[in-house]
Amino acid sequence: MSYTSPHSAGLPPADPYDPWLYPELFRGVLTRRVFAFLIDLLVLSVPVVLACIFIALFGVVTLGLGWGLFWLVSPAAVIWAVVYYGASIGGPHSATLGMRAMDLQLRSLSGAPGYFVLGAAHAVLFWVLGSCFTPLIFLLGLFNARRRLPHDMILGTVIINGSAQFARPARSW
Repeated sequence: MSYTSPHSAGLPPADPYDPWLYPELFRGVLTRRVFAFLIDLLVLSVPVVLACIFIALFGVVTLGLGWGLFWLVSPAAVIWAVVYYGASIGGPHSATLGMRAMDLQLRSLSGAPGYFVLGAAHAVLFWVLGSCFTPLIFLLGLFNARRRLPHDMILGTVIINGSAQFARPARSW
C-alpha cells in the first residue's frame, strides 16, 4: 500500500496560507501595511479634525459655552475608530479603505473573512500593543514568513495580498 499525499490527491493543503506553498500571498505585505495604516489614519483623522473645527466655531458663536463639548472629542474618536475598523474589516472586502487601496485583505488562519468583532479587536490590540511596544511590534513581522504582527498572532489572523491567486490543483474527476 502506497502513501498518497493530500497535494497529489488533488486535495487543498491543510494550511491555506502556507508561506512556502504560496509566497505570492505575502510578498510586500509588511510595506503595504504601513502605507495602509497611514491612509487609515488620514481617514480616521478627517472627521475628528472637522468636529474640532465645528466645536471651536460653535464655542465662538456661543461666547465660550460650546467649548465645553471638547471633552467629547476623545471618546468619540475612539468609538469612531473602533466602528470604522470593525465595519470595514467585517464588510465584504475584509479590509479597511487603506488596506483596499494597498490591495490587502484580513483573513483568519482557516481562510474565513473578517467580521465586525474581529476587526474591532484587531484595531484595539494594534493600538494598545503599538503604544506600548512601538517599533518593536513591527520588527516581529520581519522574522516570520507570513509577515504577521503580534496582534495578528493573538487573534489568529493573517494579512494577505488581495490579488494573489492560489495555484489550485486540477479536478480529480
